[in-house]
Amino acid sequence: MAMAIGGSDEYNSEINVTPMVDVMLVLLIIFMVVTPLLQQGVSVNLPRDTISPDEDADIAKDTSVIIAIPDNNNFYIGKDQYPLNALGEKIRDQMKDKTPDKRIVYIKSGIDVDYGRVVEAIDTIRKQDIDKIGLVADKRKTGAEAAPAQ
Repeated sequence: MAMAIGGSDEYNSEINVTPMVDVMLVLLIIFMVVTPLLQQGVSVNLPRDTISPDEDADIAKDTSVIIAIPDNNNFYIGKDQYPLNALGEKIRDQMKDKTPDKRIVYIKSGIDVDYGRVVEAIDTIRKQDIDKIGLVADKRKTGAEAAPAQ
């Protein structure tokens, strides 16, 4: 005589949620770890702007040239550091295939960077026959989002 242990012979039509929750938690952890690594370039403490126009969509593209100046001695394109005298050659290489209306270089300069260092970078860019230069700033938060003044 055979004995049925553990229930009936009918099919179980209920959804087993536990494996799905396990997979979703693993995916959530993966995205939480990977998202900070997706930041492009070097972190720069940007100045705040009160009345800036809408952000240019080209800044976020991988093909755009962004020069980051986090302090007075360092110049970065992407995550690669370059001295000021080699910056022009690297910009020229990246701009050689672009049409004249798409030849724009963005500068992210930190709050504590001397004005003269930013001007030197602009001069280096202009020597490469690039007239469009964008200066990047964070939008100042307004209303309830605003941080208290220090």
